[in-house]
Amino acid sequence: MRVIATAGHVDHGKSTLVRALTGTDPDRWAAEHERGLTIDLGYAHTTLPSGETVAFVDVPGHQRFIANMLAGIGPVPIVLFVVAADEGWRAQSSEHLAAIAALGIRHGLLVLTRNDLADPEPAREQARARLSEAGFGDWADVAVSARSGDGLSQLRAALDALLATVPAPEVSGRGRLWVDRSFTIRGAGTVVTGTLGSGTLAIEDRVRLAGRPVRIRGLQSLGEPVERAAAVARVAVNLRGLDADRVGRGDALTTGDWWTTDTVDGRVGADDLPERLMLHVGTFSGPVRVRRLGHGAVRLTWSGELPLQVGDRMVLRDPGRQQVLAGATVLDLDPPPLRRRGAARERAESLSTAPTTIDADRELARRGVTDGATLRALGADPDRLDAAVVRAGRWLIDPVRWAAWVDRLPGLVRAYAAKNPMQARMPAGTAATALGLPSAELLAPLADQCGLITADGQLAEPGARADLGPAEDALREVERSLAERPFAAPERDELTRLGLGSREIATAVRLGRLIDLGELVVLAPAAPALAMRELARLPQPFTTSQARQALGSTRRVVIPLLEHLDARGWTRRLDGGHREVRR
Repeated sequence: MRVIATAGHVDHGKSTLVRALTGTDPDRWAAEHERGLTIDLGYAHTTLPSGETVAFVDVPGHQRFIANMLAGIGPVPIVLFVVAADEGWRAQSSEHLAAIAALGIRHGLLVLTRNDLADPEPAREQARARLSEAGFGDWADVAVSARSGDGLSQLRAALDALLATVPAPEVSGRGRLWVDRSFTIRGAGTVVTGTLGSGTLAIEDRVRLAGRPVRIRGLQSLGEPVERAAAVARVAVNLRGLDADRVGRGDALTTGDWWTTDTVDGRVGADDLPERLMLHVGTFSGPVRVRRLGHGAVRLTWSGELPLQVGDRMVLRDPGRQQVLAGATVLDLDPPPLRRRGAARERAESLSTAPTTIDADRELARRGVTDGATLRALGADPDRLDAAVVRAGRWLIDPVRWAAWVDRLPGLVRAYAAKNPMQARMPAGTAATALGLPSAELLAPLADQCGLITADGQLAEPGARADLGPAEDALREVERSLAERPFAAPERDELTRLGLGSREIATAVRLGRLIDLGELVVLAPAAPALAMRELARLPQPFTTSQARQALGSTRRVVIPLLEHLDARGWTRRLDGGHREVRR
């Protein structure tokens, strides 16, 4: 399928021509029939002699409805430009042509209508001169009468010839459909329609619409249910879990990764632009702030984020003068801030040579580090990057920046361990923040290259072992004492005298050098197993007093130790005074 939009002055026969070609009246509203005037977008389709299916988006020609006209041609790659033979070139002919030029639409056909009312030659010469001035001198032209049918067969043949020159759309990559209608069908839910400009949609696909994740419930193309729809196509999409009042014309349905933004830097074809204008892109229209940077470069800022790509074309229109002032080509979707004096001028100079498609090497050089999904969302191909780029999972890093991280990381880990001897290992999040990494995901490959050990979200040098720093000697004294008398836990006052407080004991427990039975009753890790040897020798069941005597300890130690053994399932409490060893 191909999609073609009409264009031209009001009452030059655009809708009548579409009706003659397709057999369908594109005027959908009663008010349009009452007034004999197209107000909103209309839709129809036909099959050409070659077998190619063509969908038409019929746009209004009246000046008051220029926003609707721009929403119709914005997502469409081909134009049928209509000029009436009996009236010739008119004001809206010029505005529509300016909009087409601003949007960068290169493929079109000139149609001289109403040749039954006047000789089409004067209108043809006039129109061809205007098209040539705008850079469309290679467009073919056909004269027709929609009422008599004269010239319609030649028009269909000309359309076939035109479509043969139009490049095939991209159907395998990410997709974008600018919404031009939204409504609710009883029993089905929300439906949006639009021109799918790229990619493919399928039932049950997860997509994003107006920033929300939604799922496709059903698809129609040209009024027929389909399982899949590939660009370029007119599509109606039935969505799950979305109210119709939350989406409308100007929203975009997308598949894959897209960069959404409310600010871009771009190139314009006009020097003197007002600060406040109307922006049109896809089916979106809204107020935009224009900041002139110089050298034909501007920064455009609007309300609400849109899924855009480098190379997208926009229309800048002055609603006061009712005039298209310029077209803008998107050059940067993520422009840097302009904070210092002279930054705008420098930015304009750098944009003067910017490509109209993102170069992955150039973008990576600017960012230093990014990820493949972001580059794809911006419109670049990360697989075409220079082989010297450091790849770490989904991340792409400039080699100079990677080398700087590799050089710094071991020193950071050593410094952290020296400052925190009771931990000795540096948390991954702390290391990522210190290095300024975009993600802690990069630490594992960095640590591997540096010869560091990663475990449980922490980094350490090989052989690093945490200790208690200044309190290490005190801990060793406790360990020696417990080795001699395993169940003689030091008193709290003794621990305090040695400088072992709650923090030091907690560290020793974490390091596996002590166990804490509560209330700072600490024993060696082997104490529970040693206790079981002694308790197993007692007549079963045994009392707490018998356990205390067998272990040569005190109630302060034995009661929490027995509760510890109960919790492990090694002993079982029978009543208030008796336990037994589980066999």
